[in-house]
Amino acid sequence: MTERRPHWVYDHGDEPDPRFSLANERTFLAWIRTSLAIIAGAVALHSLGLPGSSAVRDVLIVVLVGLGATTTAVAYLRWARVERAMRLREPLPAFGLGLLMTGSIVVVAVVLAVVLLVD
Repeated sequence: MTERRPHWVYDHGDEPDPRFSLANERTFLAWIRTSLAIIAGAVALHSLGLPGSSAVRDVLIVVLVGLGATTTAVAYLRWARVERAMRLREPLPAFGLGLLMTGSIVVVAVVLAVVLLVD
Protein backbone atom coordinates (compact mmCIF):
# COMPACT_ATOMS: atom_id res chain seq x y z
CA MET A 1 0.00 0.00 0.00
CA THR A 2 1.34 3.40 -0.94
CA GLU A 3 1.03 6.78 0.75
CA ARG A 4 0.14 8.41 -2.57
CA ARG A 5 -3.43 9.49 -3.11
CA PRO A 6 -5.96 8.74 -4.40
CA HIS A 7 -5.71 5.18 -3.10
CA TRP A 8 -8.24 3.90 -5.65
CA VAL A 9 -5.64 4.77 -8.30
CA TYR A 10 -2.27 4.03 -6.71
CA ASP A 11 -3.11 0.91 -4.69
CA HIS A 12 -3.77 -1.16 -7.83
CA GLY A 13 -1.64 -2.65 -10.57
CA ASP A 14 1.97 -1.96 -11.41
CA GLU A 15 3.87 1.28 -11.72
CA PRO A 16 3.67 2.41 -15.39
CA ASP A 17 6.54 3.92 -17.35
CA PRO A 18 7.10 7.38 -15.77
CA ARG A 19 6.93 9.01 -19.21
CA PHE A 20 3.31 7.95 -19.57
CA SER A 21 2.37 9.16 -16.09
CA LEU A 22 4.07 12.50 -16.74
CA ALA A 23 2.28 12.84 -20.09
CA ASN A 24 -1.01 12.16 -18.30
CA GLU A 25 -0.17 14.89 -15.77
CA ARG A 26 0.68 17.36 -18.58
CA THR A 27 -2.66 16.64 -20.21
CA PHE A 28 -4.42 17.25 -16.90
CA LEU A 29 -2.61 20.57 -16.50
CA ALA A 30 -3.60 21.57 -20.04
CA TRP A 31 -7.26 21.02 -19.10
CA ILE A 32 -6.71 23.13 -15.97
CA ARG A 33 -5.33 25.94 -18.15
CA THR A 34 -8.40 25.61 -20.36
CA SER A 35 -10.65 25.86 -17.29
CA LEU A 36 -8.86 28.99 -16.15
CA ALA A 37 -9.24 30.53 -19.60
CA ILE A 38 -12.98 29.83 -19.58
CA ILE A 39 -13.36 31.39 -16.15
CA ALA A 40 -11.26 34.36 -17.29
CA GLY A 41 -13.67 34.73 -20.23
CA ALA A 42 -16.56 34.86 -17.78
CA VAL A 43 -14.80 37.53 -15.74
CA ALA A 44 -14.11 39.53 -18.90
CA LEU A 45 -17.74 39.22 -19.98
CA HIS A 46 -18.80 40.47 -16.55
CA SER A 47 -16.30 43.34 -16.58
CA LEU A 48 -16.78 44.50 -20.17
CA GLY A 49 -20.46 43.75 -20.44
CA LEU A 50 -22.50 43.13 -23.55
CA PRO A 51 -24.87 45.45 -25.30
CA GLY A 52 -28.48 44.51 -24.72
CA SER A 53 -29.92 42.16 -22.16
CA SER A 54 -28.08 41.86 -18.89
CA ALA A 55 -30.07 38.67 -18.19
CA VAL A 56 -28.45 36.93 -21.18
CA ARG A 57 -25.03 38.15 -20.08
CA ASP A 58 -25.62 36.92 -16.54
CA VAL A 59 -26.70 33.49 -17.80
CA LEU A 60 -23.63 33.24 -20.05
CA ILE A 61 -21.36 34.21 -17.16
CA VAL A 62 -22.87 31.55 -14.90
CA VAL A 63 -22.65 28.95 -17.69
CA LEU A 64 -18.98 29.79 -18.34
CA VAL A 65 -18.03 29.67 -14.66
CA GLY A 66 -19.91 26.37 -14.29
CA LEU A 67 -18.20 24.99 -17.39
CA GLY A 68 -14.80 25.99 -16.01
CA ALA A 69 -15.51 24.31 -12.69
CA THR A 70 -16.94 21.20 -14.36
CA THR A 71 -13.95 20.95 -16.67
CA THR A 72 -11.60 21.05 -13.69
CA ALA A 73 -13.45 18.27 -11.87
CA VAL A 74 -13.83 16.08 -14.96
CA ALA A 75 -10.16 16.61 -15.88
CA TYR A 76 -9.13 15.32 -12.46
CA LEU A 77 -11.36 12.26 -12.78
CA ARG A 78 -10.02 11.63 -16.28
CA TRP A 79 -6.43 11.89 -15.04
CA ALA A 80 -7.17 9.36 -12.27
CA ARG A 81 -9.02 6.95 -14.60
CA VAL A 82 -6.20 7.07 -17.17
CA GLU A 83 -3.54 6.56 -14.49
CA ARG A 84 -5.43 3.58 -13.06
CA ALA A 85 -5.97 2.08 -16.53
CA MET A 86 -2.24 2.35 -17.25
CA ARG A 87 -1.40 0.71 -13.93
CA LEU A 88 -3.80 -2.16 -14.64
CA ARG A 89 -2.79 -2.40 -18.33
CA GLU A 90 -6.40 -1.83 -19.40
CA PRO A 91 -7.70 0.18 -22.36
CA LEU A 92 -7.84 3.91 -21.74
CA PRO A 93 -11.26 5.34 -20.85
CA ALA A 94 -13.42 7.12 -23.41
CA PHE A 95 -12.89 10.84 -23.96
CA GLY A 96 -16.20 12.45 -23.02
CA LEU A 97 -14.62 15.72 -21.88
CA GLY A 98 -13.94 16.76 -25.47
CA LEU A 99 -17.60 16.40 -26.43
CA LEU A 100 -18.72 18.33 -23.34
CA MET A 101 -16.32 21.18 -24.10
CA THR A 102 -17.12 21.32 -27.80
CA GLY A 103 -20.88 21.36 -27.29
CA SER A 104 -20.73 23.92 -24.51
CA ILE A 105 -18.43 26.34 -26.31
CA VAL A 106 -20.49 26.10 -29.52
CA VAL A 107 -23.69 26.94 -27.60
CA VAL A 108 -22.04 29.89 -25.81
CA ALA A 109 -20.58 31.18 -29.09
CA VAL A 110 -23.95 30.98 -30.87
CA VAL A 111 -25.72 32.81 -28.03
CA LEU A 112 -23.03 35.50 -28.02
CA ALA A 113 -23.25 35.89 -31.79
CA VAL A 114 -27.04 36.25 -31.65
CA VAL A 115 -26.84 38.83 -28.85
CA LEU A 116 -24.23 40.84 -30.74
CA LEU A 117 -26.19 40.71 -34.01
CA VAL A 118 -29.49 41.71 -32.42
CA ASP A 119 -28.05 44.91 -30.92
